Amino acid sequence: MVDLITSASNPRLKLVRRLQSRRQREKLGLFVCEGEDLVEAGLAAGLLAVDTLVAGETVEPALLADVSTLAHPPRVVAVFRRADLPRLDPAQAPGAGLALWRVADAGNVGALVRTADALGPAFVGLSQGCADPTGPRALRASMGAIFRVPLGRFDDAPGRRVALVPRGGKPLEELDLGGPTTFVLGAEREGLLEDVIASGDDVATIRLEPGSESLNVAAAGAIALYELRRRRGS
Repeated sequence: MVDLITSASNPRLKLVRRLQSRRQREKLGLFVCEGEDLVEAGLAAGLLAVDTLVAGETVEPALLADVSTLAHPPRVVAVFRRADLPRLDPAQAPGAGLALWRVADAGNVGALVRTADALGPAFVGLSQGCADPTGPRALRASMGAIFRVPLGRFDDAPGRRVALVPRGGKPLEELDLGGPTTFVLGAEREGLLEDVIASGDDVATIRLEPGSESLNVAAAGAIALYELRRRRGS
């Protein structure tokens, strides 16, 4: 019989608290999933949980609620290894991908991982300055796609690079999208630096209604991957 955790100072609860910090996630190589759906997605992908806490079975519900980042306390929390997540291998990468340049909003990073899963197969490459895809908000936005989408460094993203810019590029629908293609996306406020754009192979723009400023970066990534998928008939 497993002893019920009844103290907030329990080491297992302390670990969950520590992993709310990106620095600690990177240092320990671990991350936390909250909620049955997210935990089940990890297990279904073949990952083994380092630890699992279940309200009322291994820990008092109030204590689990105290370490949760969710508005509604989860029934289950699990700790996984970051190294067990799919990793981008440039030599064996899917023929489509997203390379994110300093996309610091965790919700957008998670949404783009989810998009790569839904409109792929596709990978996601992340530069310095991007939000941690294993952070709480990004994990929730990914809806479990984090366990299926290969992640890697921005510089390792293979294929022909197409920078997406709000205006001034070739219309996306007119661009040749044959062969392995990586769409390069920047943060909404700063966009892509000129040298990042120049280092790519093409520059494209998604047509918008006159007077419209720009698209959310997650929406732009979804449109680009959909257009690529549509062209390839998958």
